[in-house]
Amino acid sequence: MQQKDEVDALAAVWAQHLPPQTVTALEVTKRVSRIGMIFSQALGAELAELGLTYAEFDVLAALYRIGPMKPSELSKSLFLTSGGISNVLQRMTTAGYVERSDNPGDARSRLVRLTEEGGTMAKAALDASARSCEEVTAGVPEEALRQAADALRDILLVIGKRRLR
Repeated sequence: MQQKDEVDALAAVWAQHLPPQTVTALEVTKRVSRIGMIFSQALGAELAELGLTYAEFDVLAALYRIGPMKPSELSKSLFLTSGGISNVLQRMTTAGYVERSDNPGDARSRLVRLTEEGGTMAKAALDASARSCEEVTAGVPEEALRQAADALRDILLVIGKRRLR
């Protein structure tokens, strides 16, 4: 018999009032939210030890992975407003993690790039991210993680392009 979690009790109540597919969708939503919160808390604790916010981590990781980018590209890829990215970049410039330079391909814009210190911090933050994932998933069978990742990809491929109100 499969073990029950806290969502199962909710699903039993929902099943009295809603169609089965809706109940299943609500179960997925609740479990994804709960799992996301657990991962976010673990990563947040690791980042706090480094003195970083999640937004700063995202910027460091993007620049480490992709290289220099325009602020507008960072904003778009990280789903931050232009004001939000400006605030993050200002803090990171003050901390010495990023610098802005002329864009050789477009004289009207500037590029944001990691400094040497920023590269070191990006590596430390990525290591902290991996560590938090390992801690959260400790004891979860690899096959269960793989099945969950594949199932969530299938769901996201269908619903990820939808624009909802």
